[in-house]
Amino acid sequence: MSPTAVAQPRLKISDKTRDVLVMGGTGYIGQHLIPALLERGHRVRVLTRLESVRRVPEGAETVIGDALDPQSVRAALRFGDTVVHLVGTPHPGPGKEAEFQRVDLASIQATVAAAKGSGVLHLVYVSVAQPAPVMKAYVAARAAGEQTIETAGLRATVLRPWYVLGPGRWWPVLLVPFYALASVIPGLRAGARRAGLVTRAQMVRALVRAVERPAPKGINVVDVPMIRQASLDGQA
Repeated sequence: MSPTAVAQPRLKISDKTRDVLVMGGTGYIGQHLIPALLERGHRVRVLTRLESVRRVPEGAETVIGDALDPQSVRAALRFGDTVVHLVGTPHPGPGKEAEFQRVDLASIQATVAAAKGSGVLHLVYVSVAQPAPVMKAYVAARAAGEQTIETAGLRATVLRPWYVLGPGRWWPVLLVPFYALASVIPGLRAGARRAGLVTRAQMVRALVRAVERPAPKGINVVDVPMIRQASLDGQA
């Protein structure tokens, strides 16, 4: 190094600003993910319907559109975008099979169709733990979404939570003793790990990490244990 050369500081992942388009950003996870992304310096746009504009977190750019329409999604995309797909049926339950097809699956199909050939850097998709003994229609729709991504050959990170705990969604903590018991029974241990509970804060952290550390190629699956362990550069 010459006497006049100045050593450059190591660039942290959080300093690598991304252009992020969030689909479903006005929902349970999105309203907390978006401020976290903005705080770390990312440029965030939110594709939303006109009636949901007021729920877009401050600091994000609003893009009016329809997440179920490939042309609408394509119009919202920019070259080099990271796309975070959070669209889904609110409070999924056994009686919502038609909604899983009409909203959950159709929206990721629209996103993938729009992303192909659009220069998208990375797709982050929130799926669900699988296989699972219950909510088979929901799991099937999300699995079909994953297959859509794989068939298109997109670079993607797929997160597979089971139930995300948070305000108004704490009742599954009653199941914690059963999870603890299952984790020490060899025949149940793998299922208990795969379909364990995560918090909204853990999901937000795992999603930010996925944005900042794109899958090197193909599809990178992040399961429940990995969601719980996710950490970010610059944070303890």
